[in-house]
Amino acid sequence: MSRTSAALGLALALAAVTAPSMSWAQASTMNVEIDRSARVRLTGGAASVIVGNPQIADVTVVDANTLFITGKGYGVTQVVAVDAIGRTLFQRDIVVTAGSTGSVRVWRGAQATEMACGARCAPSVRTAGDSGAARSTAP
Repeated sequence: MSRTSAALGLALALAAVTAPSMSWAQASTMNVEIDRSARVRLTGGAASVIVGNPQIADVTVVDANTLFITGKGYGVTQVVAVDAIGRTLFQRDIVVTAGSTGSVRVWRGAQATEMACGARCAPSVRTAGDSGAARSTAP
């Protein structure tokens, strides 16, 4: 009886130690700028990668341990990678935001145009209301 109690106590202690870190990892967020990529290295080999909303973020699988998450549209989505037996290797909310430099949004009434700026500004292939699909800016 005492061995069973000791084993149960050890299992509960381990669960208490690992539970906070598991919930922190699942609740964390990752910021990615629109039209930029962020590299993710996994601790094990991924068998499946799931993207909540592919209009917000996209994932390129380089190999079983390396992913690149690309910001496609403004907003929040979730990316999950699991191994062959269903264990979660990566689970984060992906927040896609505007870039910190190099672009400006011009409003003409209700119509917004995103401009890419270097030495001069020119219309971007993406407009502010775009849902992720590229638009032609040719006159």
